[in-house]
Amino acid sequence: MTAILALDTSTPACSVALNIDGVILEDFRMAPRLHNDLILPMVDQILSQAELTLSDLDAIAFGRGPGSFTGLRISAGVVQGLAFGADLPVIPVSTLAALSLEAFQKTGKNNWLAALDARMGEIYLGGYYVNKDDGCYQVESLIDECVVKPGALASLSTLFNGVGSGWCYEEVLNGFLPEPAEHVLLDLAPRAACIAELALLAFEKGETVSSYEAIPTYLRDEITWEKQAPRVGKR
Repeated sequence: MTAILALDTSTPACSVALNIDGVILEDFRMAPRLHNDLILPMVDQILSQAELTLSDLDAIAFGRGPGSFTGLRISAGVVQGLAFGADLPVIPVSTLAALSLEAFQKTGKNNWLAALDARMGEIYLGGYYVNKDDGCYQVESLIDECVVKPGALASLSTLFNGVGSGWCYEEVLNGFLPEPAEHVLLDLAPRAACIAELALLAFEKGETVSSYEAIPTYLRDEITWEKQAPRVGKR
């Protein structure tokens, strides 16, 4: 049995999931500013539901970002503490990749431009190709994660659908696509269930880190606001 616990607090949503040999249990709540109060009781509840303890787990995964600075710090801190105490490896998972997987599960469409509202007139952005082969999900990065002003994007030659709160700039983002996105799922938030799906694949490949290395990916430095430049690929 392979059992992976997953957490996400990167947006106003707060979620916890267990992936037990591909069977997912999840507790997902829209709970702005309540992550600190909810996350540990949610972990206890879902472990109790599955009749497991931390020592029964093989790894702990978390939404490593991008996302809210405060939310990312909360999940990373909780995961570091739990993983250190139980001597478990950690699997950091991209919140944008998890968003794209959820969008694929809902629509069956493969290409997704995932965007989260980064405030200050900017978005966190990443492009992904999602597929399911022999029962396993595959999420391939087509556009590197970046933080960018929507109007500063370069024109894209790949057709994408849109997912995430950053698509509040739908008109602007569509202007950089060869055709407007067929599907725009503005209200989806990263879910621990999708993080748990991707974490199982990473675990099977040995892609884990220690509890000390379980750090968030902010993209934008909180003090200097430095940004990573995007790399655009084609498919």
